[in-house]
Amino acid sequence: MATKKIMIKREVTLEGLMTFGQLENGQRTLDFACCEVARLEPVVTRCRLQVMRDGNVYITQLPRRQRNTPLFRDDNASLTRGRDGRFYFIFSLPGERVAELPAELVRQASTIARKVMMELF
Repeated sequence: MATKKIMIKREVTLEGLMTFGQLENGQRTLDFACCEVARLEPVVTRCRLQVMRDGNVYITQLPRRQRNTPLFRDDNASLTRGRDGRFYFIFSLPGERVAELPAELVRQASTIARKVMMELF
């Protein structure tokens, strides 16, 4: 039996002043100063901002990033299976340890490959 999601939409209309700006580094800013007494839940999020030619502003919250759970891990490496069905081998090492990179990459990739082989057979 399929369940149906019901979206509850809650809107609040506030009056205020909006200021558009641009920082010296080129980043744009948008500040809204509310002219009313309001009690809202604070939000910090990634969003899509659309500013129209007529001054209308639309902000839409982006969906949360879905992280893949690692199947196997090592010190600096992990193997995950993505939502697309592909396997991803991730390896990272600090720049100060560049001399160790080839040996560590081979060692950790081999360790994870052995774990995968033991799991499959």
